[in-house]
Amino acid sequence: MRLASRFGYAANQIRRDRPLTHEELIRHVPSIFGEDRHISRSERYAYIPTITVLENLQREGFQPFFACQTRVRDPGRRGYTKHMLRLRRAGEINGEHVPEIILLNSHDGTSSYQMLPGYFRFVCQNGCVCGQSLGEVRVPHRGNVVEKV
Repeated sequence: MRLASRFGYAANQIRRDRPLTHEELIRHVPSIFGEDRHISRSERYAYIPTITVLENLQREGFQPFFACQTRVRDPGRRGYTKHMLRLRRAGEINGEHVPEIILLNSHDGTSSYQMLPGYFRFVCQNGCVCGQSLGEVRVPHRGNVVEKV
């Protein structure tokens, strides 16, 4: 498995031993709540709302315990930049070898939408993970993507 993403050492991030609240996510990773594509994207760019995907996964019992987003020089991109969520079932957040979902997205064209279910663990503080993927969904932000997500 090759995670097609990179978050630098200075990424905004939050990790808890319990499910993250919406307030914590808004404070640390505001791009999850982006309401549309960045103005630099053309009409062909298909917006995939991360918050909608997150709320659907929460209804299925998966809760975010780690979230990060890249830092940007342009403050106008802060609400659109690449972000990552790690989700586990609420009772298994502190488990050693439990299933989880990694969700990546952006609203400024820096990343495709990606969802990776599997067994993962942290390697270092900057969000680097390793483990066993059980599959992968990667959807570029173009065309009719609603059915693919």
